[in-house]
Amino acid sequence: MNPLTLVKRIQKINSREAALGIGDEASRHAKYNDSAYVFVGSIPFDLTEGDLLAVFAQSVHLCDRFGGHCFLDVTDMGRLLMLIFVREKGTGKSKGFAFLAFEDQNSSNLAVDNLNGVQVLGRIIRVDHVSNYKKKEEEDEETERQNR
Repeated sequence: MNPLTLVKRIQKINSREAALGIGDEASRHAKYNDSAYVFVGSIPFDLTEGDLLAVFAQSVHLCDRFGGHCFLDVTDMGRLLMLIFVREKGTGKSKGFAFLAFEDQNSSNLAVDNLNGVQVLGRIIRVDHVSNYKKKEEEDEETERQNR
């Protein structure tokens, strides 16, 4: 399915749930209660990990200005636990998608609601929940090396 179609579909569901006043228990987010992982797709290829974090930080400033909810504290990155920016093995070039892990599921809900469909460097990014994120062995080894 076209990524833009997915973005619009998620936005439509979110708008409908908000208009109907559907609570967390009945919302589409409830399906992902046991996962705080988020998929970010259609990322511009020249964006770096730092740039992606800046996009999330900038959205907090915009939300604050317009009275929205904040899902990422700019001064304390405690709510965002992990960023996995997927790259090609040989070249290191971005594949255009990433995974984020948040401290709690509510933060991931707010990320999906606030950042899905946002335009970044001319591309509309897709932000959605991940139900069963599986770490690759390489990631486990990398984490192990960093902890030594």
